[in-house]
Amino acid sequence: MIKIYGIKNCDTMKKAFNWFKDHEIEYQFHDYRKDGIDEALVKNFVDELGSELVLNKRGTTWRKLPDDIKDNLDETGFLSLLVENEAMIKRPIIDVTGKYFAGFSKKDQEQLEALLVK
Repeated sequence: MIKIYGIKNCDTMKKAFNWFKDHEIEYQFHDYRKDGIDEALVKNFVDELGSELVLNKRGTTWRKLPDDIKDNLDETGFLSLLVENEAMIKRPIIDVTGKYFAGFSKKDQEQLEALLVK
């Protein structure tokens, strides 16, 4: 089962939804705002992908954070920050039976296609 995590109204999410639809691949969608998110899930993402891939530094939520907060995050603070600000989690995060992908660049699409499209 493929699970896509993110926020429904995000443009990148819409691209991912369309890609899966075009390739006739079924998935389950987990909307952080509707379905929630907890520290265990975020920790799983970070453990699998690394904090640099999970954190969305391009978004306004991250950019608006004071530098002293950005510069002094430990692991617990980092996880809590992402749980409280789900927009700071890169979108989408895709779980393909335990293999995770973060983002939806052309390269990500090619990797998914090689893995999923027969």
